Amino acid sequence: MRANVRAFVQLAAEALELGGPVYEFGSYQVEGQEHVADLRPLFAGQAYVGCDLRPGPGVDRLEDLAALSLSDDSASTIICVETLEHVFEARRGVEEMMRVLAPGGTLLVAAPLDFRIHDYPGDYWRLTPSCLERLLAPLEATLVGWQGVDRFPHTVFGIGCKAPARPNIAAGLNRFMGAYQRWLTLSASEVSWPRRMKNWLSGIAGSKGDRRRDREYYQVRFAMELPAGRQRKHDLLGLSQADSGTGARLDLS
Repeated sequence: MRANVRAFVQLAAEALELGGPVYEFGSYQVEGQEHVADLRPLFAGQAYVGCDLRPGPGVDRLEDLAALSLSDDSASTIICVETLEHVFEARRGVEEMMRVLAPGGTLLVAAPLDFRIHDYPGDYWRLTPSCLERLLAPLEATLVGWQGVDRFPHTVFGIGCKAPARPNIAAGLNRFMGAYQRWLTLSASEVSWPRRMKNWLSGIAGSKGDRRRDREYYQVRFAMELPAGRQRKHDLLGLSQADSGTGARLDLS
């Protein structure tokens, strides 16, 4: 699990005050990643169930995401990060998670886009921002974000709230966007000088596209869809430059 994906889950949990029971799909913790892949401490005191196709660290229950054995409306919070690219029936998997999600519950999804082909049980898909918007469209309130080069981001993530969405959902999503923006700004400022030098040298030897990937790594854009009758935001919300150092964009107006 990448650090920005863990930050996405942590900041969403805090901003939206997510509660249990929490179900994580794709919870297997790969050796050496336990410190970043273990999301349980982010939900201290909440009932937490880790689910995966294979037994192992972080897995409490064996489940096939495309055919969950869980009952309808049984999970207050669902997490599925760095996983959908490994689910051959990805659309069915999202439908199953929405079935299991309780009314008023929240679904967190994140997946790579500009990323290498990687391991078990196979790497089948890449989800674009518009794809994730379509997948989450049945939910009442959604926020889709993408980080990196606008036309080919390295990470796509989404938050979906099942009807009836909480009255303060817009404020919670705005808190999340602000918190994620601050995390990106801090992360960009903490890049070590050896890493900066490596990026600079690789930029000289690399292509124009490589230089752009490095330059815009911390840029983020958001698209929000709220229930009718509430403050409504949709499409590319990154209209104001929030930080010239990171290139990250955010509009909370």
